Amino acid sequence: MTVTIYHNPACGTSRNTLAMIRNAGIEPTVIEYLQTPPTRAELMDLAARMGLPLRSILRRKGTPFDALGLADAGDAELLDAVDRHPILINRPIVVTMAGVRLCRPSEVVLELLDSPQETAFVKEDGEPVVVARRLDTAAMGALADALSAARLPVADLGLADRRFYRFATTIDETVGFGGIEGAGPDRLIRSVVVAPERRGQAYGKAVAQTLERLAGEDGAQRLHLLTTGAAPFFARLGYEAKDRAEAPAAIAASEEFKGLCPASAAYMTKAVKTSW
Repeated sequence: MTVTIYHNPACGTSRNTLAMIRNAGIEPTVIEYLQTPPTRAELMDLAARMGLPLRSILRRKGTPFDALGLADAGDAELLDAVDRHPILINRPIVVTMAGVRLCRPSEVVLELLDSPQETAFVKEDGEPVVVARRLDTAAMGALADALSAARLPVADLGLADRRFYRFATTIDETVGFGGIEGAGPDRLIRSVVVAPERRGQAYGKAVAQTLERLAGEDGAQRLHLLTTGAAPFFARLGYEAKDRAEAPAAIAASEEFKGLCPASAAYMTKAVKTSW
């Protein structure tokens, strides 16, 4: 498989992405774009192949984006700025026959590779990478068993408007489960459970953040959850405690809110993360 990565070796996300490509047994073409930036035509082509406007593949944090007044700039002005400041290009961009993606977070690259990972991948900061496998009806028993063992609700798993996932290491070892309920701007993060033998190894954070990304990619704007014992964990991930009376109608109408979760369960919310 031919892979090209537009890489910044000073960026941890870019380094992790490159390492995952190599962990699939692939040696990519590495373009250090600060030294060899893409041409204006190449950059526009990359954006077009991703189906994104040019500004969506530019980086604001840690760049002169704001100092240059680019918030409302058109493509021509943006390209002029990139010519002078290649650091404005977000990273890493990965190109394969399967497509072109801005790989933020770095595990997005796994969607582009046709070779499996050779080992269970852990990022530089010690955070494990998990892969979400959508559960079909035949596989729901494993989820129900895991939730029952953790004393979490199972009565509504078969109802409509729910997506559940098995989370695994990059070599397909199961580490936990989780789900997303709803279809509008407000979604319920639910049924998050980590296998007992995987607890204390940062898999809970990886599962929760992957669910957040999946919800965001599907159009969610705000995430909601109920928890009886994990409020401190979710608070560390940026969720805020709220009064249940503040829940939007779509969330308040869920089975979890109506009775599956006890009235003592903490209600927490978080805006969907839009950049990584």
